[in-house]
Amino acid sequence: MNERVTVAIDRGVADVRLNRPDKLNALDTDTFVGLVDAGARLAGEPEVRAVVLSGEGRSFSAGLDFSGFEAMTDGGRATDDGEPRGGDGLRTIGATEGRITHLAQQAAHCWSEVPVPVIAAISGHCLGGGLQIALGADIRIVHPDASLSVLEIRWGLSPDMTGTATLPRLVGPDVAKELAWTGRTVSGEEAVRIGLATRSSATPLEDAMALARAIATKNPHAIRGIKRLIEQSGRVPLAQQYADEREVIGSLVSTPNQVEAVAAFFEKRDPSFADPGRA
Repeated sequence: MNERVTVAIDRGVADVRLNRPDKLNALDTDTFVGLVDAGARLAGEPEVRAVVLSGEGRSFSAGLDFSGFEAMTDGGRATDDGEPRGGDGLRTIGATEGRITHLAQQAAHCWSEVPVPVIAAISGHCLGGGLQIALGADIRIVHPDASLSVLEIRWGLSPDMTGTATLPRLVGPDVAKELAWTGRTVSGEEAVRIGLATRSSATPLEDAMALARAIATKNPHAIRGIKRLIEQSGRVPLAQQYADEREVIGSLVSTPNQVEAVAAFFEKRDPSFADPGRA
């Protein structure tokens, strides 16, 4: 088991945590591997209906392990086995043929491949690669006093963990450029104002878990269909978007779970849904 990332599943909700609190959940190779493995596992778990992604301790993640940057000050010389030293080595390890991402990109991208809602609960530091991982979630609930930053420019670098794709979709191209060019720190309150976060909370983890549990009580087939449709919006031709809407609604109408949703509403009781693949 990878100790850098923990996964616990209870009543359809997966609690995923970066687990390096003594380092403010700084990202190293083992953390990237743990996140990728967790995403792949949860994508194939039919009983999982929502995911909460957070950091153990005071921070979500302070970004790439700083020791990687210290190693880069020697000019990025290769190690004896020919691998680049420092941060670049951490980010490019594990590139896989046939996948559009390398290891570090997949640590953020994998949450879009999980077919159920992923909610990031953000407290403390959420910087650089940590922010890009949070941007891979569907929803971000942030503490008002949290610190968020597209930090890479501090090190003379550009965002390289899918942030150049996810950030503009949330805040618009102009704000994305400003954040990436300056590396300035954004509070949780400002993050909500500019669209970087969904909403603020004094207790982001508790609120994220409550939201996940509420989602877990809805028709899981409809929840998955909604995520797929909204995720692809703007990326496919409009004709395909409308056709896929028709396909998803057609796959839901009169199914056991859809009938159960209606019956439970009128009977004023909690619904009992079958998980995908088991209906």
